[in-house]
Amino acid sequence: MTRAMGDDGGETSHRGVLRGESGVNGRGTTAVAGAPAFEAVELARSYRLEGVSVDALRGVSLRISPGEFVAIVGPSGSGKSTLMHLLGCLDRPTAGVLRVNGVDVSTLDDGGLADLRNQVIGFVFQSFHLLGRTSAVDNVALPLVYRGVGRAERRRRAQEALTSVGLGHRMDHRPSQMSGGEQQRVAIARALVGDPKVVLADEPTGNLDTRNGEEVMGILARLNAERGVAVVLVTHEAEVAAQARRRIHVRDGLIERDEEDAR
Repeated sequence: MTRAMGDDGGETSHRGVLRGESGVNGRGTTAVAGAPAFEAVELARSYRLEGVSVDALRGVSLRISPGEFVAIVGPSGSGKSTLMHLLGCLDRPTAGVLRVNGVDVSTLDDGGLADLRNQVIGFVFQSFHLLGRTSAVDNVALPLVYRGVGRAERRRRAQEALTSVGLGHRMDHRPSQMSGGEQQRVAIARALVGDPKVVLADEPTGNLDTRNGEEVMGILARLNAERGVAVVLVTHEAEVAAQARRRIHVRDGLIERDEEDAR
């Protein structure tokens, strides 16, 4: 029996999970080289609400390759946020198969899922989810704490990530001392600090004005183009979705259409 640090810092017991920065799955092997970033086959998720079963996803199949820039689009209640939570290993499917970077998530227990999230996926949320009493550099460094990276190296990587999003001059400021656009850039730096294979962004411009929203989308586009990191974002804004090269339209728990630009 091994023990691993969960996302919230608590220990989670699990078996056969390989730690480290080379990849992880619950059977002690590394992620599959050259595998899709995400591969879903007939993915479904149901919830029980007041004794009634509600189907949030009803059999979604898709493949997202490394280096893609994808927008998941749909109206409220369409299932797009449920799909994002499943792709991010924040929830488990009721049925179907989901592979993340070649790893079948059904082989992972909670500790293994925490490792996969920490090592493969960077998250950017609409509400930033920054620690209010903590400096920008320490907020960004937090994912590296769970990897066991030393303090000096954590700070160096966090400073580098903040500089890459134009916040090299704001490293010791707390979130309350920053604008909404700056806080979202801190969140992007936190997503980048672990060199993820994919960044999942849930309504990343939802709490921002037009100018800051454009800046955030520009950073995500550069991340995708210059580093080759797959970017998958959820949005209800057509102008935001238009900046992605591929748009997956979700309605009533199903993929309505999947369109890709020729560029």
